[in-house]
Amino acid sequence: MKKLKKPPAKPEAPALDQERARSWKGIVGPGGAARADVYIAETAGILSRSQIKARAAVLRVNGTEVKPSRPLKEGDRLEVLWAEEDSAAIEAEDIPLAVLYQDERVIVVDKAQGMVTHPGAGNRRGTFANAVLFIVLRESAARPATRPATRAGIVHRLDKDTSGVIIAAKDLEAQVFLAEQFKERLARKEYLAITRGIPSPASGRIADRLGRDKRERKRFAAVPEGGKAAVTDYRVLSSWRDQYALVSLRPKTGRTHQLRVHMAGLGTPILGDPIYGKKDGRFPEARLMLHAYKLKITLPGMSEPSLFIASLPQRFKDTFAALSSFAGSRPGS
Repeated sequence: MKKLKKPPAKPEAPALDQERARSWKGIVGPGGAARADVYIAETAGILSRSQIKARAAVLRVNGTEVKPSRPLKEGDRLEVLWAEEDSAAIEAEDIPLAVLYQDERVIVVDKAQGMVTHPGAGNRRGTFANAVLFIVLRESAARPATRPATRAGIVHRLDKDTSGVIIAAKDLEAQVFLAEQFKERLARKEYLAITRGIPSPASGRIADRLGRDKRERKRFAAVPEGGKAAVTDYRVLSSWRDQYALVSLRPKTGRTHQLRVHMAGLGTPILGDPIYGKKDGRFPEARLMLHAYKLKITLPGMSEPSLFIASLPQRFKDTFAALSSFAGSRPGS
């Protein structure tokens, strides 16, 4: 009798580095999804399908580990565990930064428009993370016992075309300390934006849930269920001929494209926004007029929060001058 061969043992999933481990849990809403990876990428907006594979993500449905292709149904409890990219995968680069503040634990920078926060597909070099890692490695010789931060100390992000205040950690303990404040919504942020049209009412709160736009994956949109809670407080500071406004935006959550989606949702997209707005006839060459103006956060070792301010960039000043000439007024403070 021919001896049957034993089936090959199923390879064990690689263990997650606990210092870089991240997780997400959620319940699938009405309609479910064809596949778990599609739901994670397009509805929850956590990781792209390629990132699920690259970061060896572990998927569990109702407590049982499943493949990314597993179909989901309404009410399923989905859990995703993955590892963030290690700093070892990032190349340190000596890139000039507009430093607002730094000590041995953190660095605060006025990020220039056009600089990507963290390396990704098509942007492996020239990012904020590349620059921070260079600074950290240069200083690490004096502090050999310090545990290095992961992902070059990145604790929050700004879109590529959003300028302004951003903070990064230089060691792991500082990174955890800062990241917790963003997670618990203790960090206070204020952005300034120039919008096409005047938001109405002149101040208020926008609260909805944001997820991937099913028609165009580069966009995010308000979704009836699923997605992530997104809350923004806004206030009109000044306006020009009922056509443009300077708006203060205070996000209470930090979702991708949140401020851009919320302003567009009011019918007043941010000037220069190529994704959620249209080219403006008066300012056809305008780039995204969104600036992270203030950040209030407690630094490691401090008992009271510190306030950091990035002065308005030249593109805002030039636009103000053009609008004042156009409307015969100056923006309020």
